[in-house]
Amino acid sequence: MTARAVPVASVTLAEAADAFLARRDLDADTLRSYGQTMRRLRREFGDPAPLAQVTAEQTATLFDHAWGDAAARTWNRHRSALRSFCAWAAAPGRGWITTDLAALIERRPEIRDRTRAIDRHIITALLDRRDVPLREKTLWRLAYESAARADEVLALNIEHLDLDNKRGRILGKGGTTRWIHWQSGTTRLLPRLINGRTSGPLFLADRRPAPARMPADADLCPHTGRGRLSYERAEYLFKQSTKKHDRRKRGFTLHQLRHSRLTHLAEDGWSAPMLMGLSGHANIRSLAIYTNVTAEAVGAALAKQDPTRRHR
Repeated sequence: MTARAVPVASVTLAEAADAFLARRDLDADTLRSYGQTMRRLRREFGDPAPLAQVTAEQTATLFDHAWGDAAARTWNRHRSALRSFCAWAAAPGRGWITTDLAALIERRPEIRDRTRAIDRHIITALLDRRDVPLREKTLWRLAYESAARADEVLALNIEHLDLDNKRGRILGKGGTTRWIHWQSGTTRLLPRLINGRTSGPLFLADRRPAPARMPADADLCPHTGRGRLSYERAEYLFKQSTKKHDRRKRGFTLHQLRHSRLTHLAEDGWSAPMLMGLSGHANIRSLAIYTNVTAEAVGAALAKQDPTRRHR
């Protein structure tokens, strides 16, 4: 039965959410973000709940409970997803809701943080930790050394790797195919992680998926039967492992590995074209936010060039 054929009064939250996420105009990043919000709504109100009976008061309470302590950017991202869903569900020809479920959820002001790069010493400590499982150790090092987006790294398949040349083929932002490159640290870890596998996802989930949640064939390992490690799970594990290093005690995000790598290389004198070649940025303006050097680097550079400093 198509979404249009479902009587308005009987459209369930599950039916509406599935139809909303099945749209072809959503790119992978947007789909992942919207999916997180919709899964929380479904878990809170239940799949069989009639969409028309969900109220703005209920969604406001859900937001306070689920993301009340989250960063403003996270809160606003989920709010934006809910608003998009409401506009889509209320569109002419659909008319599944008449209420803006985000009406009582105010946008939070975002404070731009120019210190998002992780200190070099913390990066070294993270990548050298011996209490971290091999999968996470490899993921973190590969994400940092390659300066690739975390979702691009997680999407790598074993057959996409060129181990001899320390590179892997990915489908980048905008649907373009490009190579990401890594260094010897990652090269030493990859054979242990692959462990004889010849195809399928490089990074695997902890266990086999339940029959009701079987992933697509492309996300299933033919050797182990396990699915691809999800972005949400990888992000959660990274945050939990880095809370003690974060002054805000929230833990770092996987994206900060990319940000940190580009910042550190900019501090080391890499040119903008070289940084763009590594990161996959097509526009130098979009690269600029990653190359704000840290206060420590500025201080060290000034000290090094100080003509009156003492020499030991």
